[in-house]
Amino acid sequence: MVLIGEIVLQSKIARRASERLESSDNDVDTWSSIQSILVATANVSKILWPTIKYKARGERLRQMLRVENSNILSSRKLRNYFEHYDEQIDEWFTNQSSSVYTDLAMNPSLTGRFDLGSHRGYNSFNNTLIFRGESLDLGEVLKALEEILNNCKPYALV
Repeated sequence: MVLIGEIVLQSKIARRASERLESSDNDVDTWSSIQSILVATANVSKILWPTIKYKARGERLRQMLRVENSNILSSRKLRNYFEHYDEQIDEWFTNQSSSVYTDLAMNPSLTGRFDLGSHRGYNSFNNTLIFRGESLDLGEVLKALEEILNNCKPYALV
């Protein structure tokens, strides 16, 4: 039950960050909110899809909470890009002949700035996070978290 309580807490942290994101009026607030959403969802993901050592516990929790293996939270690929951003920078400058580097682009698909080697981007019109051309729909992530949070109700104070 402790881990279900943690899922509830992390889901609420992500929800609060989403509310801040919707009302943010500067880049620092925007990226702070995005980072909070990513960290909270990664924490839930690690609980539900743990390392091999705790695989059985993850399976049990997913079954209890009716979470499909194909749930959007099961993939941490894009979130890992942000968590290990230092490695992404090292690899970029090791493997690129160009020194053009654009980061933290806002609405890159609208401005065309993403074609110039942008790394992190956020489209506020469709709530999509972008990393080097790969995208993550934060709306879908938050929706999945809300469903899991609702499924926690029989087991914890939500």
